[in-house]
Amino acid sequence: MGFADDHLVPLVDSGLGNSAYLVDLGDGRALAVDASRDLRALREAAARRGLAVAYAADTHLHADFLSGAVQLAHDDGASILASAAGHRTFEHTPLADGDETDLGGLTLRALATPGHTDEHLSFVLLDGSRELGVFTGGSLIVGSAARTDLLGADRAEELARAQYRSLGRLAGLPDPTPVWPTHGAGSFCSAPPGAERTTTIAAQKRANALLTAPDEDTFVRRLLGSLGSYPAYFGRLSEANRRGPAVLGSAPALPALAPAGLRGLLGRGAHVVDVRPVADFAAGHIPGAVSIPLRDQFATWLGWLLPDDAPLAVVAGPGQDLAEITWQALKIGYERLAGHLDGGMAAWTADGGAQEQIELITADEIAGRPVLDIRQRAEHTAAHIPGAVHIELGDLTTRSGDAPAGAVVACGHGERAMTAASLLRRDGHRGLTVLDGGPADWAEATGRPLKENA
Repeated sequence: MGFADDHLVPLVDSGLGNSAYLVDLGDGRALAVDASRDLRALREAAARRGLAVAYAADTHLHADFLSGAVQLAHDDGASILASAAGHRTFEHTPLADGDETDLGGLTLRALATPGHTDEHLSFVLLDGSRELGVFTGGSLIVGSAARTDLLGADRAEELARAQYRSLGRLAGLPDPTPVWPTHGAGSFCSAPPGAERTTTIAAQKRANALLTAPDEDTFVRRLLGSLGSYPAYFGRLSEANRRGPAVLGSAPALPALAPAGLRGLLGRGAHVVDVRPVADFAAGHIPGAVSIPLRDQFATWLGWLLPDDAPLAVVAGPGQDLAEITWQALKIGYERLAGHLDGGMAAWTADGGAQEQIELITADEIAGRPVLDIRQRAEHTAAHIPGAVHIELGDLTTRSGDAPAGAVVACGHGERAMTAASLLRRDGHRGLTVLDGGPADWAEATGRPLKENA
């Protein structure tokens, strides 16, 4: 059994593709690294071990979630450890390259690793002079390094070159050193697919195409060439984390709204987010509602497609977890949660509320209709229905006019396609249908091959 087996608890947010870490310091206290504002899993893990969080370390100013460090300082008295170069406006211990923090037996050493962000730090956890592991945040990750364009496309190459030097520093750690990244598969901060969330320096030296690059220019070309789009809300959260998220009081609740109350909110510019499963939304929904089914990726699409400065009203189905909706919204800075429709769509229609439908069809029903593929560029490039028009879901709010009339909207399974269809319907498109399935189902139904882009 190694240190990680006994003392390290990874806390994976599969929706955002991130890992936070709880480190048992062996004396009833704990270190939290890159904890998000949704502290439920961390608190459960700490309670199981009888731990109090004494330190909260952030590797960088996160763009994809609000940090939980300020909340941990408020609730638990945790000392916040973060880069001095981040110029955070709340109380914290500002760290520079080489600074060490005595955790009471173990030591945390800051290692400047800019690239993903300017002020990025990695944290080497030491027992005396022995490296127990390194928290690499958005620097070295499994199979890659995190994206360098979050501060603007004009700085992407400069930061990629900084990332090259930072990975070189990390590669200088002893080969057996465990690597504990924040970003992993599913993260829009640029992580390749794969099940592994942690790794070692030696494994990355062998298998990471960036670490095996023969020179800096090749590294930069490979890293920048791997970058796809990312959610719109990423542009807001770094500054929110620099200022510090608002401290939350008791567990937030989602108030119940009567149909009349919801109508009043709509008249004042509120957005309706329908979190029910695709089939339920297809059968009947409030006109103008945006379908974002409640699943692990709910926060990503909420933050990509809807504004954070307007009231949000939720339509949920029986048994759906209202607390999960609330926490997913709060962890990405969506504070204006007006409430949920009490009684759901049954109450809405009973009160005379109008509803609309969007037809779901199977792959064998496409029959020559135009297809709109709204998946990410890499997904579309890998394999798509021949002739499909491609517009990423994240671009539809500005490109709805480019969607073909009467399209069959398709993604991998149907959830994102229904989101896209709801946005298009809101913008005036009619005659849309949604593919219940994805390109693989079309290939099986027709016996025809999918197209790959070179």
